[in-house]
Parts: sequence; structure tokens; C-alpha cells
Amino acid sequence: MHKLLDYFWKYNLPRWSILIIDLFICAFSLTLAFFLRFNFKSIPQSELDNFPLIYSVLLSVRLFAFIISKIYKGVVRYTGARDATRIFLIILLSSFFLFIINIFTRQILLGYYLIPHSVIIIDALVTIFIMVSSRLAIKAIYFENKNPEKQKTQVIIYGAGESGIITKRTLDRDAAVRYKVVGFIDDDEKKRGRSLEGVFVYPTSKLGELVKDNDVESVIISIQNLPPDKKNTIIDECLQYGVKVLNVPPVAKWINGELSFNQIKSINIEELLEREPIKLDNALINEQLNNKTILITGAAGSIGAELARQCAKFNPSLLVLLDQAESPLHELELEFNENGVTCEHEVVIGDVRNMDRLRNVFNTFKPNIVFHAAAYKHVPMMENNPSESILTNILGTKTVADLAVEFNVEKFVMISTDKAVNPTNVMGASKRIAEIYTQSLGKTSTTKFITTRFGNVLGSNGSVIPRFKKQIEQGGPITITHPDITRFFMTIPEACQLVLEAGCMGKGGEIFVFDMGQSVKIVDLARKMIKLSGLKEGIDIKIIYSGLRPGEKLFEELLATSENTLPTHHQQILVGKVREYEFVEVTQFINELISLFNTQDNKRIVSKMKDIVPEFVSNNSVFQTLDKS
Repeated sequence: MHKLLDYFWKYNLPRWSILIIDLFICAFSLTLAFFLRFNFKSIPQSELDNFPLIYSVLLSVRLFAFIISKIYKGVVRYTGARDATRIFLIILLSSFFLFIINIFTRQILLGYYLIPHSVIIIDALVTIFIMVSSRLAIKAIYFENKNPEKQKTQVIIYGAGESGIITKRTLDRDAAVRYKVVGFIDDDEKKRGRSLEGVFVYPTSKLGELVKDNDVESVIISIQNLPPDKKNTIIDECLQYGVKVLNVPPVAKWINGELSFNQIKSINIEELLEREPIKLDNALINEQLNNKTILITGAAGSIGAELARQCAKFNPSLLVLLDQAESPLHELELEFNENGVTCEHEVVIGDVRNMDRLRNVFNTFKPNIVFHAAAYKHVPMMENNPSESILTNILGTKTVADLAVEFNVEKFVMISTDKAVNPTNVMGASKRIAEIYTQSLGKTSTTKFITTRFGNVLGSNGSVIPRFKKQIEQGGPITITHPDITRFFMTIPEACQLVLEAGCMGKGGEIFVFDMGQSVKIVDLARKMIKLSGLKEGIDIKIIYSGLRPGEKLFEELLATSENTLPTHHQQILVGKVREYEFVEVTQFINELISLFNTQDNKRIVSKMKDIVPEFVSNNSVFQTLDKS
């Protein structure tokens, strides 16, 4: 018997057998309709005499309707709302046709109604009910056979709106998914206590009770357009009970307008650090970028690549993507081609330190706007290789900036870092020197030099988050330099959008500082990532402290203590008022610094950097001996 059932579920019944079963249902429904019409008493003989003709006419009409609509070709075990709607319409239309036949028989053929009108109405209702309910019953039995109740994972859906109902249906119809929805959670008082598709809606106060009573393993957040702060509150509450949190993607990302289970993903830590969407002055940005030739250095990096994507939306006449990293640059080109980016773009391999190569690029493409994102950014790497930092971060910036002036570029936007503020490491100091050079150069040229300064970006190659994810996947431990270390975070798209906005509003000489929100304690970030992975700190994953790396700060700053800021029309962009330098003096200092590269004497190089940037005080570094008391 068990083997017979397995065979039944494994293979679909022939389509003709479904058609025959449907016709049997129609015959049974008609019989039941007559009994209901006459209150289960004896049916008049005049009606019984017409039974052969009545059954022949009705079944012929139904058969014709079923063949035309092909409802018998659907797989019964996967019956859904659309199938039920089709059955309803087909039975309704064919019953309407029976009414027409009835009128025809009375007026022309027989002089009386072949089928009582009341019987036609009752028959239609009974047929619809039996055909739909039998299909849904088979579907329920099939899924229960596939996934017995005791093997199912209990889940709660947070949000009892349309998206929540669709999420439940998605879980119900996917045979490979062993989830049972034990309840909806919603803060709408009008929905509380109601039942949606057999599942009750509970208030948010009942979340903990539901989790404990039903041994819930996951909570699926189905609410669309949920504000980041509200989302964080919900997730924090769920993590308190030790449940895994999943998220339904925005409707725009559903495949052909339908949600699939594979799209319901675990919450990423990046989502918890997001803020309200940035409001951009798209008209101003479009005016600045439309039909312009734009050069992006470091285009293969996290920031450079996203800048390229953002700029492409404003239809520049040409987008020049320059980087020395061959493979990532090739990946970006493939991405542009595969995603159908319509603006013309040119991929160029080149080193910003090579004047001859860069001169050819500027002479060939004659850019109107330059976004300079090329730089070394890893603090420990630059602390151990100071000569390379001055060659790329300083000489590279100087080369691109000088060529921008020579070829009459309209705007030069430099991507800087919060580590340039009161630098404690070589990398931050090198970026501060690059800022000083471009700002002073802008005083002597028509090119507008603008600097944008922000902290860490989520998901970038240098971010701690990809490293933590990898460590969690490997079973730990997660390594953190210090229990009190904090950082500012911003998403890559958010940072690049603000770069575009600041670049467009800049008049030249400004250092724009982005509102990075609240600083985040790295250990708290790691602990939340462990919880989001469904693991427990100290049991599944350990956190160990490795000590501050050379040049690393405990706390990052966006402005030096001697600086202040002024507001702009954009609430997330401020203008930093910084000390200004004379171009001639700066040029002399920087040329002397660059000339020290050939000595490969790290102490001499760093000592010169400290002369140019007096606030550069090394931390946890061999160069601390060079600091003046």
C-alpha cells in the first residue's frame, strides 16, 4: 500500500482521467442539486423522465467548457488561487450557457424549462465547491505526505499584510520547504485576533510567548518599505529569543512578480546599519554629469565601481574607467555589458603614478570631470610600506591633479578618508597630504578641486564585515583588535551618492564631510553577526582580541579638533573649515617627500610627513619615536 501511495505521488495522473473525474463530479453535483431543490423528498416524475436528456445536455456543456479552458491539464497537487478562480469562471460561464439553452427549449422546442433555474444555480455552487475543495484536499494531503507535521520547522511571519499572506502561500506551495507558519505578528490592532488562511494574527507583545510555546526556529519579516530603525527594533527583539531572522525582499526583486522561497534570505548585517534613503538633487547632478566625459580613477575598487554605476545613470557622453587591477576591471566591464549599461564607456588599464600613461589618457579622452578614488587604504600595509603610500596616495594624486589643471578639467573630486583627521598612521597622513595639495592647487587654477571625506563603507574590500563573515563560515574565532574599538559605517551606494551630490554643489576648495551617523562598537557588530547566523557566542563561535594593529586608532574622527563645520543645503553633507596652505610651500614640501622614495628610508619618509602634517602623531607604531614631545 505504501509503495502504491509513493507511486501515486511520484507520477501525475493522465490528463484524460482528470477530465473524467471532473465530469463525475458534475454528474454528482447535478444529482445533489435536484435533491436539495426538492428538500430530499421524492423528485417529481416529470423531472425524472427528463433525466437522460438533462444529464446529456449538462455534461456536454461542461465537457465542452473543460476542453476549451483546459482546466483538466493543471497539476492537481499544485492547485493555487489562479486555478480556483479559473474553475469558478468556467463553471459560471457554462451555467450561464445552460440558462440560454433552458430559455431556448421553452420558447422553441419543449414549451417548458428543461432544467429548473434553481437547480442550475444550486448545481453551479455545488460543482464549484466540490471541484475546488477536492483539489485543495489532494494538495494538502500531498504536502503532508511530503513533509509530515513532526518534521516541519515552526516559523512566525512578522507582518500580516498582503506581503505576509504571499509569504505564507510561498511556504505552503514549495514541497521542498519544511516550514509551518504558527502565527502572524502585527502591531495593527484591527488585525489582531483575526485568522488569515487558518493562521491567527497576534500582537507584538505575544512574540516571546509564541516562540517558546511552539519551539519557533525562524521569524520571517515580510513588511515592505520598513524604516531602518523599526527594522532594527524588530530584529533585536527576535534575537533576544534566539531565533533566526529571515527577510522577504522588496516586491521589485520578485521574479516575474512572484515570490519564491529561495528569495527569502537571512538578514545581512549591512541592512541593520542602513539609514533612511538619501534624498539627492537629481536635477543638479544631471546638469553636472549629463553629456560630460567623466574619468574615474580606481574604478575597479569598491567606491570607484559604485561611482561608475551611479554616474552611468545620468547619461554621460563617455565614462572612462581607469585602474591598474586587471581582473576586477574586467569584471566591471562584463557587469556593464551584461546589465545593458547604455552610456558609452571605455576601460583603461593604467597606473596613476605614471605621468606619461596618464597624460595620454587625458589627451585622448579630455575629461570634463575627474573622480579620484585610486589609493592604498589598508592601515597596517601602509604602516609597513611608507614609501608606497607616498608614491600612490601622494604622487598619484598629484599626477592626476596636475593633469586635470593642464587639460582644463572642470571639476576634480577627491575621495578621502576620516583617517586623514588627526592621523595616527601613515595611510591617514598620506591622504591628508593629498588633501592639502589638491586644496592649495585649486587656488591657482580654474579647475575646481573638491574633497569628500567619510569613514568605512560596508562591504568594501577593506571592511571588517566580509572578514567576519568568512570567519563565521569557517567556525571562528572572530578576531577583533580591541574590545573598545569603534568605527563609523556607511553603505557603498550611500557614500557614492553623497560624493556625487557634494561634487556637484562644490565651488572649489571645500572639504565635504559626510554625516556618518553614530559610531559602531566593532565587538557589538560581531556579536550581532553571530546571532544573525543562528549561532551562540562562546559556544559556537568565539571572539578573541588580537591587539591594536600598527597605526590603528580606537576611535575615528571626521574633523580635527581645530576644525569646525558649516551646513549645506543637504543635511548629510557638511563643509569642513580647515587650515589652508600656500601652493608654492606645499609643492616644495611634497617634492622633497617624493624624492625620499629612492632612499627607501622609512624613518626619513615618515619624519618628513610629520613635518608637513604636524598633527600626525603615530599610535602603536615604530614611528612613535619620531613624534615631538
